[in-house]
Amino acid sequence: MGFLDKIKAGLFKTKDKLVHEIKRIISRSPKLTSESIEELEAALIGADLGQAMTSQIVTAVKKAYESQGTAGVDFLAIARQEVEQSLAGNRPGLIRAASGPTIVSIVGVNGTGKTTTSAKLANYVKLQQHGVLLAACDTFRAAAIEQIKLWGQRLQVDVIAGAYGADAAAVAHDAVTAALARQVDFLFIDTAGRLHTKHNLMQELQKLHRVIGKQIPGAPHEVLLVLDATTGMNALNQAREFHKAVPLTGLIVTKLDGTSKGGMVVAIQKELGLPIKFIGVGEKPDDLQPFDAKQFAQALFGE
Repeated sequence: MGFLDKIKAGLFKTKDKLVHEIKRIISRSPKLTSESIEELEAALIGADLGQAMTSQIVTAVKKAYESQGTAGVDFLAIARQEVEQSLAGNRPGLIRAASGPTIVSIVGVNGTGKTTTSAKLANYVKLQQHGVLLAACDTFRAAAIEQIKLWGQRLQVDVIAGAYGADAAAVAHDAVTAALARQVDFLFIDTAGRLHTKHNLMQELQKLHRVIGKQIPGAPHEVLLVLDATTGMNALNQAREFHKAVPLTGLIVTKLDGTSKGGMVVAIQKELGLPIKFIGVGEKPDDLQPFDAKQFAQALFGE
């Protein structure tokens, strides 16, 4: 199965509910009434596309009805085009440091899949023949270190780890030292899950980033927030708060295969202007891939 098919399969719950609802509303009446507009808005917001994107799609549809009349207006094609255009400036993939290792900090709340995502990213760059290290900087969660070490063994990627309860910034320091000594291309730092509302935990993350920045000016080069698609628009609050505490360079959206709220990808990107770097649609190492706006829009509004 190609990745487009995986995205389609992953977004099936979102698309099935959304497309079915849109077709039901449009087939009922050839005219665009204020009632049908309200229903269409409710369907789009129900898929967590957000107010701004919903307004953009509805405005484009109204324009099409005004210029073309009721015949020949394809609501799904217009919605697909608007979403694709909205995401067109998105910059997927990873930034590379001008020289030396590229340091990537993986952040987010508990349970979004940060450890698995760190491992999948390591696998992604390894397949491109890059040297890579993983850093086990989640020194709090029970079994987090074992989990990333197991991934390391499976992918044949070395993991720099400390003891449970160790200072995460000290582990990060050791990992950067190792990355420099071994001249690897990428170091992925798996940080502990933390609630975006916990000020002291956010300060700890800031400290970890300061320590890295002293070793390599400009590091971390990427700060990627992992979001769980099943949380829908709650993810937007997480993204806002993390972005205030540690300036983010991009987002990774996981668990898109388990939700009917896949539109949140569009809403968050539109509001925060942060690129969606990767999306995850499954458990396998290659089920995390760079985000493709055209494929995503197609999977969301395709027939």
